[in-house]
Amino acid sequence: MRTDTGSSSAATDKKSGLPGWVFVLFLALLATATDEFIIAGVLPAVAADLQVSVAAAGQLVSVFAVVYAIGAPTLAVVCERWPRRAVMSGALAVFVAANVAAALAPGYWWLMAARVAAALGAAVVASAAFATAAAGAPAGEQGRYLGVVTAGMTAALFTAVPLGSWLAGALGWRAGFWLIAAVGAVAIAGLRATAPAVPGGEPAPLRERLAPLRNVAVLRLIAVTFLAASGGLMFYTYLGAYTAHLASGSYGLLSFLLLLVGLAGLAGALLAGRVTDRWGPRRSLRLVIGGHAVALLLAAVLIYAQLESAVVLSLVVGCWALFAWGLTPPVQGSILAAAEAPGASAADGGPSLGMTALALNISGLYLGTGVAAALGGTVISALGVPYVPVAAAVLIGLSFTLTPGGPSRRNLR
Repeated sequence: MRTDTGSSSAATDKKSGLPGWVFVLFLALLATATDEFIIAGVLPAVAADLQVSVAAAGQLVSVFAVVYAIGAPTLAVVCERWPRRAVMSGALAVFVAANVAAALAPGYWWLMAARVAAALGAAVVASAAFATAAAGAPAGEQGRYLGVVTAGMTAALFTAVPLGSWLAGALGWRAGFWLIAAVGAVAIAGLRATAPAVPGGEPAPLRERLAPLRNVAVLRLIAVTFLAASGGLMFYTYLGAYTAHLASGSYGLLSFLLLLVGLAGLAGALLAGRVTDRWGPRRSLRLVIGGHAVALLLAAVLIYAQLESAVVLSLVVGCWALFAWGLTPPVQGSILAAAEAPGASAADGGPSLGMTALALNISGLYLGTGVAAALGGTVISALGVPYVPVAAAVLIGLSFTLTPGGPSRRNLR
């Protein structure tokens, strides 16, 4: 894929730093990812206001994630032929309208319908945003651009729940949806004004547009993402239980570790983008996943050795977060390289199918996230908390074995 900005524009971007539209994409993904998690911080308030159980209110989170995971690849196939800027603007408009509907929801099922619509819009935005970042980046800087866009999703993971809780206490649970709708509207204006004109693919039969599903290299990388997300998010989900087991009376320590994970995760996403540009996506992916596995093994050593040192624990958790949230830039770059292999036709997964391939990877990420909590709970029930980092390391190890080796192309367009 190429933009109509031309090589001179790309050179200008490279000399002057990141263009404004990259930060607009960051803002768009911050808004869409926040919408998934924000309700977790207001579940009691939502349940009381809509007169449902907290468990029923919790399904509003699960439904969003499931619809997002299914909708990303499905809608990417439909939207692949259209210009990316129009796709993102239209999807964000649906997303904004859905959040307004959620803020005005008179009942539970109205809110559920709004969450479904918001998830569909968010899924399209994410796929198109990554495709735009990859296509609009100057030669040799694709990883850096993907890293900044990824950081929007990463930041939401750590800001959404406390933001939702604060807004619920100050203004009511509906205020969060109004805020997300406002941010989405700002992102639409920013996209219309600044985003590069990345064209869609040529019209093609459905069989050709589904080509990434038959591309073994793409499917292999999606499996890498699924396993890495399952292992990484398993450890994150039960970080509180891990910390309590290692250091009793650790509420203050856990709060610090969660903040540390957020900061290290953001740094990991940004650094991974730069490393991807320097070393290429495949080599960088092996580095990230290998480092992730080593960090989890160190976490297991700490708990078995009963080393109750807050400093050492913080170093290990910070190192883990750095690698865990460094996954997306190199894996997205690797998937684009696989989908856009030199000489590949559209039927084999050529350049016009990058958005579909990226959407499939997003689906793998969300499915892995969904599996993580359930699998981690099973491990704790059967074996105990000390086995959580061990089980997570096994999953990351399996992910590493599937990671393709060998050189990878620097310029993936």
